[in-house]
Amino acid sequence: MEAVQNEKGQISIHTENIFPIIKKFLYSDHEIFLRELVSNAVDATQKLRQLSSFGEFGGELGDLKVTVSLDEEAKTITVSDNGIGMTADEVKKYINQIAFSGATDFLEKYKDKTDDKGQIIGHFGLGFYSAFMVASTVEIVSKSYRDNAEPVRWVCDGSTEFELTAAEKTERGTDIILHIAPDSEEFLNKGRLQSILDKYARFLPVSVEFDGKIVNNTAPIWTKSPAELTDEDYKTFYKELYPMSEEPLFWIHLNVDYPFNLTGILYFPRIKNELRFQREKIQLYSRQVFITDEVKDVVPDFLMMLHGVIDSPDIPLNVSRSFLQADSNVKKINGYITRKVADKLNELFNADRKAFEDKFDDISLFIKYGILSDEKFWEKAKNFVLLKNTDGVYTTLDEYREKVQANQTDKNETLVILYTSDRKQQHSYIESATRRGYDVLLMDNVIDSHFINALEQKLEKVHFQRVDADSIDKLIDKGLNNESVLSEVDQTKLKEVFEQVLDNKMLNVSVEAQPTDELPVTITMPEFMRRMKDMAALSGEQSFYGNLPATYNVVVNANHPLINKILTEADGDAQKLLVKQLYDLALLSQNMLTGAELTAFVRRTVEKL
Repeated sequence: MEAVQNEKGQISIHTENIFPIIKKFLYSDHEIFLRELVSNAVDATQKLRQLSSFGEFGGELGDLKVTVSLDEEAKTITVSDNGIGMTADEVKKYINQIAFSGATDFLEKYKDKTDDKGQIIGHFGLGFYSAFMVASTVEIVSKSYRDNAEPVRWVCDGSTEFELTAAEKTERGTDIILHIAPDSEEFLNKGRLQSILDKYARFLPVSVEFDGKIVNNTAPIWTKSPAELTDEDYKTFYKELYPMSEEPLFWIHLNVDYPFNLTGILYFPRIKNELRFQREKIQLYSRQVFITDEVKDVVPDFLMMLHGVIDSPDIPLNVSRSFLQADSNVKKINGYITRKVADKLNELFNADRKAFEDKFDDISLFIKYGILSDEKFWEKAKNFVLLKNTDGVYTTLDEYREKVQANQTDKNETLVILYTSDRKQQHSYIESATRRGYDVLLMDNVIDSHFINALEQKLEKVHFQRVDADSIDKLIDKGLNNESVLSEVDQTKLKEVFEQVLDNKMLNVSVEAQPTDELPVTITMPEFMRRMKDMAALSGEQSFYGNLPATYNVVVNANHPLINKILTEADGDAQKLLVKQLYDLALLSQNMLTGAELTAFVRRTVEKL
């Protein structure tokens, strides 16, 4: 081979200095220099391995690895590999020919990868030149794998000028030596470099050595066949990813090669009853190189509650939001993941119903949110989503309809499903319903108000009523009227007395004939109003219904003996006191009596006793 000729020249760009451009527009992500350089070193190593497999390299591969070295005294960071290496001509071709023609073209090329603050959010593509985000001078010392190749040294101070000379290097491969700039000396810290490698190099396919030890797992379990793996392998890997988390409930191993390539493992954690997405929990890789933990658009929104890893070479490395939203492969991957998750849940339900029921409370939030947000998921989930009643019995939607249809169909042929959102607070109402043979569902999930709305739209002639939304006979109106022991005149008089004593325009007082075993006075909020307020509260946004003052119905039981006592009480003050006492009792049953009002009620009750 021809000896290396000493050479000085201009890098093929038109701007005077690429250094400030890179510095400015990649500043928020400047730690990625190490990922770029290590990834390039891995590529060089894998290329050599491929050439060997093709029979184009007959030498010894040896111990293929990438080494990251820190010299705090010299203020350098070195990334070394024993891969394919470069000749002088290859250095000139791959390093000097930068695909930028100045600041304007640079920004034009990367405009779709900038966020609102102008920061580049596409991480790859700059490759080697990301080194100038942290280095004032960069050296390359390289020796090609080719026979009799001469080692070469390239030096650049971040301007357009470079120097190319012969070098002393006996082993094939490349060393990238960064002379760290004064404003980037934070990277001359062993712990800082270790944390960057832990983030970006954790599962690279070639061994990466730092500080005398290998920092990566070159064969993570998502690269293996499920047939090779045990449950313990999956659990161990989960602990590796999330050392502080509880053991997952179950997992899905993704593996598809058409019409796109994708591998990965998604874990189902125990989901608490709160709608909080920890969007950093699913990690996106491309060929084992970490890209991002912002996987929105790649993963359906309702699956953001899952944990795990997705790896796809079909997701471009220079990820930007606009690309992810528009890319057809990303949309296909999104749909595939939804289908695989639904199929897995259906398989678990059919294989072991009891085990599925045992897990359901931990995954119900996830399933319900999926039903709300994805019609394709609903088509499968309607067969395995479960309803749980106050006795802890689980049923599917079809099973529940069959169970309660005979007793809970109203005069309009609509199936009325009763539920409670708080078993303790609404206990007296639940008891009233069960005395009539009605079944009551427990719907205390944070998104159940939305879920109920969705079911009413998806299921034919079904209406949900919370047990405290109306008097018992009106919750499921079968067209049967109880006879009142009071005349119409007495009922009108009674209504007037209550309205006068309570003196609250937000209370709608009515007198109804109810069974004598019901409370003398009940307080209810109409189902529609309460549900709208619940949904407004969950969204955290101002809304028409959320801002409306609460309106309650006060139902006076005309057939209760205590109500008749109000009418026969001659003393006006005693009559008012009895009305107030019964009203406060109704408030107490709804957990709505607090503060001074509660104290006064207790005092009156003690005095009466």
